[in-house]
Amino acid sequence: MKKIITFIACLVCLLPAKADEGMWMLSHLSAATIKQMQALGLKMTQEQLYSPAGKSLKDAVVSFGGFCTGVVVSPDGLVFTNHHCGFESIQQHSTTEHDYLKDGFIAKTRDQEAPNPDLFVSFLLRTENVTDRVLGAVPAKATEDIRAEVIDSVCSVIQNEVLEADSTLSPIVTPYFSGNEYYLSIYQDYHDVRLVFAPPSSVGKFGGDTDNWMWPRHTGDFSVFRIYADKDNNPAAYSEDNVPYHPIHYAPISLKGYKEGDFTMTIGYPGETIRYLSSYGIRERMDGMNAAMIQVRGVKQDIWRKAMDANTAIRIMYDSKYAESSNYWKNSIGMNESIEKLRVIEQKKELERKMAQWVKEKPAERLKYAQVLDKLEKAYASRKEMVRNFYFMVESFFSSSDVLQIALQLMQTDFSEEEEEGMAQLASIMKGYKDIDLQLDKQVLKAMLENYYEQVKGNKEYLPETYALIDSVYHNDYQAYVDDVYAKTAFVSEDKVLELLQKEPQVINDDPVMKLTMDAFVTLMELRMRNREESMDVEENERLLNAAIREMDMSQPYYSDANSTMRMSFGTVKSYTMENGQNSGIYCDTHGLLAKAALQSQNKDYFLQDELINRFKGKKFGKYADKKSKEMQVCFLTTNDITGGNSGSPVFDGNGNLLGLAFDGNWEAMSSDITFDAQLQRCISVDIRYVLYMIDQWGAADTLMKELKTIK
Repeated sequence: MKKIITFIACLVCLLPAKADEGMWMLSHLSAATIKQMQALGLKMTQEQLYSPAGKSLKDAVVSFGGFCTGVVVSPDGLVFTNHHCGFESIQQHSTTEHDYLKDGFIAKTRDQEAPNPDLFVSFLLRTENVTDRVLGAVPAKATEDIRAEVIDSVCSVIQNEVLEADSTLSPIVTPYFSGNEYYLSIYQDYHDVRLVFAPPSSVGKFGGDTDNWMWPRHTGDFSVFRIYADKDNNPAAYSEDNVPYHPIHYAPISLKGYKEGDFTMTIGYPGETIRYLSSYGIRERMDGMNAAMIQVRGVKQDIWRKAMDANTAIRIMYDSKYAESSNYWKNSIGMNESIEKLRVIEQKKELERKMAQWVKEKPAERLKYAQVLDKLEKAYASRKEMVRNFYFMVESFFSSSDVLQIALQLMQTDFSEEEEEGMAQLASIMKGYKDIDLQLDKQVLKAMLENYYEQVKGNKEYLPETYALIDSVYHNDYQAYVDDVYAKTAFVSEDKVLELLQKEPQVINDDPVMKLTMDAFVTLMELRMRNREESMDVEENERLLNAAIREMDMSQPYYSDANSTMRMSFGTVKSYTMENGQNSGIYCDTHGLLAKAALQSQNKDYFLQDELINRFKGKKFGKYADKKSKEMQVCFLTTNDITGGNSGSPVFDGNGNLLGLAFDGNWEAMSSDITFDAQLQRCISVDIRYVLYMIDQWGAADTLMKELKTIK
C-alpha cells in the first residue's frame, strides 16, 4: 500500500463511529448523528427521513427480493435497482431467440412488462425496540442452549401478535449487537413485480470479472421493475387485473450532479458485517469460509466458464449463477488480501488489549468480561480444523452441483404444511431445472468429489460414507461413479423427480442423488456437532466482547453490524489514493469506457456493441451531460458505508433527491465487512444521469421518462 496506516488511525477504525463510518437505524438516530449529518449538508429533518405514521424517505426504499435494495421513482410504482439484482429475472425471460441478457429488455407498453412469480419487494412500515421483552424472559445464568430457546420462543410470540392483528404484514424480530439487543421490524410485501427495462449486459455488467470491485468502474449497473397491487393498492398475487402500485413516497431524481465534498446518503438493506468480531474470529473467517470459497469456487467456475464460452444456451442458463458465485469468490480473495495489507488482525488485537486493561481497572464491576478473550482464544483454536473442513464440504457439495442442491431443498422442505404452500414451494424448487445442463453438472460433481478428497487429505474422519463406496465398488474411478449416479437417478428432470416423490419414502431415499445428498448432509451435521461446546463458547463470548467494547466508551453513538434490516449511511463525494499511488478522481466517464471497449478483442469483459460505441463517440448527451465537465459521467465515488445487500441502494443528496444507485466497493478496502478504513473505503455508484440517458436515448422509453420527477 502506498499509504502507511499509523497506529492511531488503526485504533480509530475499531472504536466508535467517526467520519463517514456507520450503518445506522433510521428509527433510532441519535441527536449527535443527525447533527453530524446536517453539518455535512443534510437539509432534512429526522421525521422526513423516518416516520412510522406519515410520509418519509424510508417509504421510497424497498428490500428487493430479500437480497438487494431498490428505490421507488414514480407515482406508478417504478423501481430502480441494480442490473445484477435483476439479472436472474432478466435471465428467466431470456432464450436463444430472445436473448435479453445480451440485447437488453424494453417494455414499450405496460402489457409487455414481464411478471416474475418468485420476486417480491418489501416496504418497512416501522421498527420497535423489544429488547427488554426478549432478554427479560431469559433466566439468570441460562446456558446458551436455553437462552436461544427462550429468545426464539419470545420472538415467535411477538411476531404472531402482529400477524393476529393483521395477517397481511411480515413481522421479523432480529438480533442486534451480537444478540445484546432485539428489534421488531414490520414489513408490507408486494409479490407482483414485473420487469420493465434492462440495458444490454455489455452496459449492465460492463467490465465483468475483470473490473469487479475495481476502480475506475464503467458499469451501467441498473434495471427497472414495476410493483403491481390490487385495485385498492393492497398486496396481491400476480393477476392481469392488478394495477400499478401507488407509493406513499417516491424519490425525485436530480440532474444537478455532484462535486467533491457534497453530502450523500444511502438507505438500503445491507446483509452482514462483522466489525465487532474478535481477532480470533477474523482469522477463522480467513482460513475457513474465505479459503473454501476461493479454492472450491475457483475450480467450479473454471468448468462453468469453459462451457459457457462454448455454448450460448449454456451461457444463458449459467450466467446468473456464475455472476453470483464469482462475486463472492473475488470478494473473499480481496478480503483476505486486505486484512493482511491493512494489518486488521493486529488492529483488533490492540483493541482487545485495551479492553483487557479496562477490565483490570475495575475487576469487581467488570467480572463478566474477565475471561472473554481467553475463552475465545481457546474455543476458536479447538474448532479450527472442524470449521475449515465444514466450509469446504458446504462449498463442495451444496454450492456446486445443481442436482444436489435440488435434492437438499426437497429434503429440507416440509410438505406436511398447508397443501397450497407446499405445492408452491415444490414448484419453486422445480424451476431450477430450467437452468441445468446435466453433462455440465456431472462434470462439476466429479471435480467436487475429487477436490474435496484432496482438500481433507483423504482423512476418513471428514469423508462421507460415499467415498468408501467409490473405493470398494468403483475402484476410486470418480467418473464411473458419477456416470452411474446420473444414469440411475430420477433427479435428471422435473418430471422424473415429481414421479419419484409419489413413491414410498424408502424408494426416494434410495435414489443415488438423494443418498449422496443425505450422506453429505449427515457428515456436515456431525462435523458441526463435533465442537458444539466450543461453538457455544464462541457465541457467548463474542456477545460479551461486543457489549464490553461499547461499554468502554458510552459517550459515543454505536451502530450495530448489518443484519439485512434497513440502514442509513452518510458521507460525501470524495476521491482516494489508489493502490497504484494515483488519485482516483470522483467520477469516471465514457472516455474511459471507450478506452476499455477498444481492448475487447483481448478481453471479452470489455465487449460493447458498435451501436453503443458510435453513440458514445458522438457525445450527444444533451441534458444528461455533466454541466461542468460536459461529459457523460458513468460512475462516481462516495465515502458511504455499504456492504452486500446494499446493491441497488439509492444515493441521495441532502434534499432526498436521487443521485445514483450504489453497487460496489473498491478493491483497496475489501476488508470493509470487518473494519472501516476512512482513508480507503469508497462506495461505487452508477450516475443516475447515465441511467436516464440509457432509458431515454438508447431505449427511447418515452412513457417511462414521463413518469419520473426530475430536478434540474
